[in-house]
Amino acid sequence: MTTQASSSRTKKFLLVINCIILAIGNCGGPLITRLYFIKGGKRIWLSSWLQTVAWPIILIPLAFSYFNRRREFQGKIFENNDNNNNNSKTKVILMTPWIFVSSIGIGVLIGFDNYLYAYGVAKLPVSTSALLIASQLAFTAGFAFLLVKQKFTSYSINSIFVLTLGAVVLALHANGDRPNGEPKKEYVLGFIMTLGAAALYGLILPLFELLYKKAKQGITYTLVLEIQAVYCLISTVVCTIGMIINKDFQAMSREAKSFELGEGRYYIVIIWSAIIWQCFFLGAIGVVYSSSSLVSGIVITVLLPITEILGVVFYGEKFTAEKGISLVLSIWGFISYLYGDIKASKVKTKNESQEQEMIDKIICTP
Repeated sequence: MTTQASSSRTKKFLLVINCIILAIGNCGGPLITRLYFIKGGKRIWLSSWLQTVAWPIILIPLAFSYFNRRREFQGKIFENNDNNNNNSKTKVILMTPWIFVSSIGIGVLIGFDNYLYAYGVAKLPVSTSALLIASQLAFTAGFAFLLVKQKFTSYSINSIFVLTLGAVVLALHANGDRPNGEPKKEYVLGFIMTLGAAALYGLILPLFELLYKKAKQGITYTLVLEIQAVYCLISTVVCTIGMIINKDFQAMSREAKSFELGEGRYYIVIIWSAIIWQCFFLGAIGVVYSSSSLVSGIVITVLLPITEILGVVFYGEKFTAEKGISLVLSIWGFISYLYGDIKASKVKTKNESQEQEMIDKIICTP
């Protein structure tokens, strides 16, 4: 029981940390990507590439974990002094071939999802693209039910309904947010692409949870980082191919010189875009690991109105009554889910306590 309680506390701590990391990426990513486009950037494959190209950052904590495991293993060998125990050594590389191949497949999907999303951000205001991404929650819930048999309570159903309703309310006023000079055809295509990105990522989150469930080994946070490194690498390769075909690498120097904020700041925007988007992906799969794909979808959705407000503050986008209603609905939906989760945790803890009391009585009975 003590070990279980310790594990539960660790997961709750990781959940909070990953929610914070996800908030940074989820709110900052769209803003800095939109900054790139409104100040003169035009390369969609480049913007897609930036969402995962900072994956080597993950190698830093992985290196610490690797050397720590090596040190622990060598310490056990030194203490044991028994050559026959060499066959039972702890694996330094945790990822199995099945997880590796699955991570590659997810990486390909994310590469195309990044392109769909970047296209939408290029054509739509931050507030509009954010509201469309909110529909991702409904897709996540549906795919979670089909793939991982997600169980729903009245509170989680209410949360999904309210959060999705908030996106619908905003969608009713979306056409009024079309940027000046943006052709209607391009705006509509951006609308469709963003919806496609929401649907595809709504599939990807449950796929991560399915991967964790089907893995024939213990899932640790180190393994989660290894999975992220692999799928981000593959996604970067997919987007690199797109950039080569579209000749984006050759165009970067020309684009930097004509960037409204200056050539130096162009590269600063590029670098920070990569770093902030890496926070999003790390936070998203971290929440899936610490809780579930549905919780990850809910956190992403509840952060979207904040992104909309930041778009109003930094880019002067209109804050309409519909956006205010959406914000209220998002907060309501999040509180509904949080209350239901707390209530369920109390019931689970009470049941576990009663079971332990029964076991103790049986053991103590002569």
